[in-house]
Amino acid sequence: ALRELFIGAEGTLGIITAAVLKLFPRPRGRAVGWAAVDSPAAALDLLAQAQAGLGDTLTAFELVSDVALGLVVEHFPGSRAPLGGTSPWHVLTKALVSDATLAASEAQAAALWGLRENISEAQARAGKNIKHDIAVPIATLPAFIAAASRDLHAAFPGIRLVVFGHMGDGNLHFNVSPPAGADQTAFLGHQDAINRIVHDLVAGFDGSISAEHGLGVLRRDEAARYKSPVELALMQRVKDALDPAGLMNPGKVIQ
Repeated sequence: ALRELFIGAEGTLGIITAAVLKLFPRPRGRAVGWAAVDSPAAALDLLAQAQAGLGDTLTAFELVSDVALGLVVEHFPGSRAPLGGTSPWHVLTKALVSDATLAASEAQAAALWGLRENISEAQARAGKNIKHDIAVPIATLPAFIAAASRDLHAAFPGIRLVVFGHMGDGNLHFNVSPPAGADQTAFLGHQDAINRIVHDLVAGFDGSISAEHGLGVLRRDEAARYKSPVELALMQRVKDALDPAGLMNPGKVIQ
């Protein structure tokens, strides 16, 4: 359908001139919880249990690494880790687990969400980092995280992985920060090598090197490495058919 073609096209195929908004009844209540888990595999198990118990009322399931949480606590005064102990991974969700805290008020719910939503700003305050907005099949998330962590730490000892994202749809922000005290500008010189490690693994897991934020210009040439000539030719033919004059967001996604 034409609608599906426009989804993710980043304005290269046309312009939205009208939209229809479908409304649903306001929920009578909501429960926001923060859970500590030992690994992405444990988080995946928790996701399955939450989906089985909550069905389509489960509207968020966010995976957060200890490094990501630590950045928020360090750079946003007043923030604190919701649970007393330390854990390598955390989940922001509606699920009930044995080691978790549930928000008892809207203010507490907002504070828990703030720990997730402030990660990107905390990264910026901490300094330079190399970002990846990727997606892999949900079932392979733990294996991908393990493989990418292993290969990156082997190639660049001391780096810090700031990993967070929407586990329910396989979307991760797999970001890489330099070792503590390292020259940040020099670290950015490794961007191509780090991108290659991450993106090659994504391709090996049948994923996408660009998930919710699109290709734009930053990932356009990189995407050509992972798409077949047939796919690239088809993208160009669709573009030429719907925008023969090349007026729609020229230079983005495809040349």
